Amino acid sequence: MVGVFRRSLSFPNKNPNRPSQKPPISHHIRSISLPCRSHPLISQIKDEINDLTIWASISKSHLQTSTNLSHGLTLLKDTHETLRDILQLPQTRESFRSNPTWVEKLLEDFLRFVEAYGMFQTSILALKEEHSSAQMATRKRDESKVVVYLKAKKKMAKEMEKLVSGVRCVTQQHQQYGMLQQVPVSLASNIEDNELGRVIADVMSVTVSVSVALFNGIAMSFSSRRLSTWTQMIKLCRKGRRVNKEHEGIEEFQEQESLGNLKKKGDEEVRSLLKRMRDLEGCICGIETVSDKVFRALINSRVALLNTLTLTQ
Repeated sequence: MVGVFRRSLSFPNKNPNRPSQKPPISHHIRSISLPCRSHPLISQIKDEINDLTIWASISKSHLQTSTNLSHGLTLLKDTHETLRDILQLPQTRESFRSNPTWVEKLLEDFLRFVEAYGMFQTSILALKEEHSSAQMATRKRDESKVVVYLKAKKKMAKEMEKLVSGVRCVTQQHQQYGMLQQVPVSLASNIEDNELGRVIADVMSVTVSVSVALFNGIAMSFSSRRLSTWTQMIKLCRKGRRVNKEHEGIEEFQEQESLGNLKKKGDEEVRSLLKRMRDLEGCICGIETVSDKVFRALINSRVALLNTLTLTQ
């Protein structure tokens, strides 16, 4: 009798030295990773602050122009837009929760900036109107109205000097409270908080620098006390004082000396003068537009800061 054998398949034995392959685990494996040192917005605003710092340094050693000034104001507007986004982060609210007093001081500083730029907008709007009247008076060779225009510019110079003093108080207060050199201890509970505090202090510092360049530039351009002669600059050099270019005003704004004696000027000279005044009008409009954007960005930053303070209470 022949036995019945079933066909079977055989597989080679597994290599005992080879580790066994286990099926993939279905549950989630928690990964261990180091936290990011700073938010991407912090890195972005640091770059913007650095650009503004370089701009301010160059502006002090070169004669200011309306184009360069508008560029600095645009950089400042971008910086405050980034700051507004940072202030809206949950991490920022958590950082501010332990230091409402510091936030209150920041709100006061932002209010000072907002008021300064609001007053500047009012002044430059009035300047535009006076400048338009002066162009008509120049065409008619009406020196009486031109004199009114020159007086208005000197008045604006005094107003700008007050704005310079106002915004510089922000830096002085920061130094008084130690906010510019070091962050309050209660805020700097960790690396992120310390970094955030220093970034905000730097933003306040560059805001002061650009604002002073704007207000002081117009004040020096329209003031009768500006360094308008080589004799004055030589005297300063002999005394060992460095002649700072920022004290010479804005290049395009310095044409008031040529508005006198209109009746004695020839037709060609008057046409040339009117062309310079039209160019100046374009510069005034350009600065007005970009400074208005800074004004709105400052308002938005302060609103974001105010909302942050409200949510932390």
